Amino acid sequence: MENKAHALIAGLFVLGVTALLIALAVWLGRDGTNRQLYELSSREAVSGLQPQATVRFKGVAVGRVVHIGFDPKLKGHVLVRIAVDQGTPVTTTTYAALGFQGVTGLAFVQLDDSGESTQPPPPFEGGLPRIPMRPGMVGRLSEQGTQILQRLEDTTRRLNELLRPENQQAVLSAVVSADQAAQSVRQLASSVDSLVRGQLPPLVQEARQSVAEVGQAARKLGEKGGLVEQLGAGSAALTQSASTLNATTLPRVNRVGEDAARTLRQVRRTASSLDENPQSLLFGTGAPPPGPGEPGFAAPASAR
Repeated sequence: MENKAHALIAGLFVLGVTALLIALAVWLGRDGTNRQLYELSSREAVSGLQPQATVRFKGVAVGRVVHIGFDPKLKGHVLVRIAVDQGTPVTTTTYAALGFQGVTGLAFVQLDDSGESTQPPPPFEGGLPRIPMRPGMVGRLSEQGTQILQRLEDTTRRLNELLRPENQQAVLSAVVSADQAAQSVRQLASSVDSLVRGQLPPLVQEARQSVAEVGQAARKLGEKGGLVEQLGAGSAALTQSASTLNATTLPRVNRVGEDAARTLRQVRRTASSLDENPQSLLFGTGAPPPGPGEPGFAAPASAR
């Protein structure tokens, strides 16, 4: 009997401890915070995301994941239901993505907003409001990895085409041609260097001598009594002669010209008189004939 009594007491003790632990767990797990339910529908995999995972808005913990399943309204999509604290600024431009914690592989829901709207999201087909879900870092890496692999495959194919025997021969010929061109350039550079070293110094020396001679001639021209001074003196004398000619000689020449002109006019008048009355040279000019109305005037025969 005593053994049975001890066993009963031990069983009751275990049941009491178990009940206390359950009550403690319920008390610790209870959350009196008012939260709003939202749904996320994603065509991408949600690997690493589990119920009770943290929901963060711009890095701040604002809720928990309460359900993960398949979307009955969109075939092939994963439906994630989250509970978000009241007061979280979720709007129609809010979007979700998966984030990962360190190297553990555990995922959480990261909410963000572009800030273009202040209106809350409306219910989706009579149900809970839905927040669009964008590919996370892993999804973007997967897409970019696919593109990188495609480009790598294209590059490998082009390399294989480039390394075909006929292309190898063409590349080898191009390399040989480039080497020959480089040798030609080196030979040309050597020839130019030899020309510069052999002929350029004498030319430079001759040019220097010519410049020195020109400078010496210029100095001689500018010396006292030189050609420049003589040309200046000749120009001064010529200027003085021109002044004397203008002041003295030209007025005299002008007067002589005027006298000659008067004499020539008198000679012309005398010749004209002789031409009209040649007898005047013997008898003189006499008195002029009477004009109309004067005594002794007689009309010409042609006027009668």
